[in-house]
Amino acid sequence: MSKGLEDVVAGPSAITFIDGARGRLSYRGYDIGDLAARSNYEEVAYLLWNEGLPSPGEFESFVKDLGSRRPLPAGVRLSLDSLSRDCDTMDAVEMAVAALGIYDGPYMSMVDRAASIASKVGSIVAYIHQHKHLLPHLEPRKDLGFAANLLYMLNGEEPDEDSVRLMDVLLVLHADHELNASTFTARVVASTLSDMYSCVTAAVAALKGPLHGGANEEVVAMVEEVRSPDRVEPYLLDKLARKEKVMGFGHRIYKGNDPRAVIIRGFAGEIARTEEQRKNLAILDGLAAAMIRERGIYPNLDFYSGFVLHHLGIPTYLFTPIFAVGRTPGWLAHVMEQYSNNRIIRPLAEYVGPRETTYVPMDERHRGSTR
Repeated sequence: MSKGLEDVVAGPSAITFIDGARGRLSYRGYDIGDLAARSNYEEVAYLLWNEGLPSPGEFESFVKDLGSRRPLPAGVRLSLDSLSRDCDTMDAVEMAVAALGIYDGPYMSMVDRAASIASKVGSIVAYIHQHKHLLPHLEPRKDLGFAANLLYMLNGEEPDEDSVRLMDVLLVLHADHELNASTFTARVVASTLSDMYSCVTAAVAALKGPLHGGANEEVVAMVEEVRSPDRVEPYLLDKLARKEKVMGFGHRIYKGNDPRAVIIRGFAGEIARTEEQRKNLAILDGLAAAMIRERGIYPNLDFYSGFVLHHLGIPTYLFTPIFAVGRTPGWLAHVMEQYSNNRIIRPLAEYVGPRETTYVPMDERHRGSTR
């Protein structure tokens, strides 16, 4: 038995490779550094679903297809409109993804369903944001790439090239990460041969948990609490002395650097232009250095991603939903892989409760005792 299934191999997969000792990550054999530097959301989604990069013609057709699927069904929009404006955003995402399964056609192929979910999840998050703030409901634009359209719908204006590139990098870095909690959840549901919408809805529910998604929100709050680079040392040492969890650090798989954190830190350095941004980045760097020195624990992707998302104008409450947008292609890739070689996932539990307890009739039980 391994608590939390740590180091347990749950099954074969040809999607993502992680070498935790060396800090390596690749999708279908392509190094994450190369993909972050040269690829984008659409190409990585194609790669995850098709086991290879697209030709120019295949890419053009794939992008056009995803772009045409972005508008939300009227029924999904009505369901979102009925929600309280202070509803939990991830709850709303769960509801909308599940609702897509009702409104998408019953005879769609598996690939068409995957394309529908992946193309619409960004529209769902943007629609929820607009609903919360009584903003105009902008229709998705087919002439923009996925990252550009997402920023357009969230911020209400066409983004510049640097912002689009940065959003694409974030989406690529989040696209897949082997059998993390949400992906494993999706595969468990898929193994019952439930539908793809249910699989992704379950994955969103798992991502909502603060030990999976949401750590970048806590990191932003931590930076605000520290306030100044010269307060980093006493702040962190006090947290460690109290044995409090410091969010944004450590990973079940990586023993040293998380390659995604290294990549996003590089971009953070490029965009830190204002005095406030430079101060906040100095706080983050100081926390990272102190944590490595004191505990030998390195930052993970969540540590710097909130800094970058804020730069893009993304409010904190949308951090985890944007994580879901980026991770959706990976969830779908794993669901399709599970379908292709399925056996229902049903592990064993080590029973640690009482054995051979004698049943006592109700009228013979003493108060406070059932034995």
